[in-house]
Amino acid sequence: MSNPSTNDPVSELAGLLRGRRTVVLTGAGCSTESGIPDYRGEGSRERAKNPMQWRSFRDDAVLRRRYWARAFVGWERFGRARPNEAHLALAELESRGAVRGIITQNVDRLHRAAGSKKVVELHGALAEVRCLGCGAFEDRDSVQRRLAEKNPGWLASTAELAPDGDAELGQDFERFVIVACQRCGGVIRPNVVFFGEGVPRPILESAWAVFDEADVLLVVGSSLAVFSGFRFVKKAASRAMPVGIVNRGETRGDPSARVLVDGRAGHVLPRLLTLLE
Repeated sequence: MSNPSTNDPVSELAGLLRGRRTVVLTGAGCSTESGIPDYRGEGSRERAKNPMQWRSFRDDAVLRRRYWARAFVGWERFGRARPNEAHLALAELESRGAVRGIITQNVDRLHRAAGSKKVVELHGALAEVRCLGCGAFEDRDSVQRRLAEKNPGWLASTAELAPDGDAELGQDFERFVIVACQRCGGVIRPNVVFFGEGVPRPILESAWAVFDEADVLLVVGSSLAVFSGFRFVKKAASRAMPVGIVNRGETRGDPSARVLVDGRAGHVLPRLLTLLE
């Protein structure tokens, strides 16, 4: 996936970004090299695609129990993930002033761990949990400890990590004990946007504010299949704002892109960083 006018699309991408204020939109492909799988990337067809829907979590106690059983096992690996070369390169570009900010569809908080300062987490972060009743927040590690006390032995389970930090369980989850809000005893949820749930307006407004500071949009590791990310490419196109895309395989935004680079983010972005020095 490259432009026929150049034998080196990464150099062409550097030319597109050089001297321009860049806003970056990242997706799951930015974190796969940190060990976090995605839904639509390489190998995803072999994985189950049954993400939790918002209405199911809210209304069905059985499915909510299943979610927390899977999330309990998955968090042990997800929570230990560390930034890869793509995250580090983006943080360095921001420190140099080339990147104005990052809008991420990821819920892993790895951009912050890498040192990026202006990050809008479009879909929230699994590191936080909040109560559906009183709205109180709790750190995910704290919830993990409480779940471990109620479910001794569960972490001995072997399970494949799923894209959103949960895991494909091979055991019965009906005996799994979930915990409640420590303040009011209400139902707790991860502070993320579930499938079928809209992005909160304040977060979307923050994302647009970062977008409006830039002259060029760089998409990294997203197929743009979900509208919450694709909307930024549509807006860029409506403004005749240049778009560059780094991704493995085709994306929904390809027709709007000035430069397309087919490659892994962890390989492409460090080279881009060097070219922009």
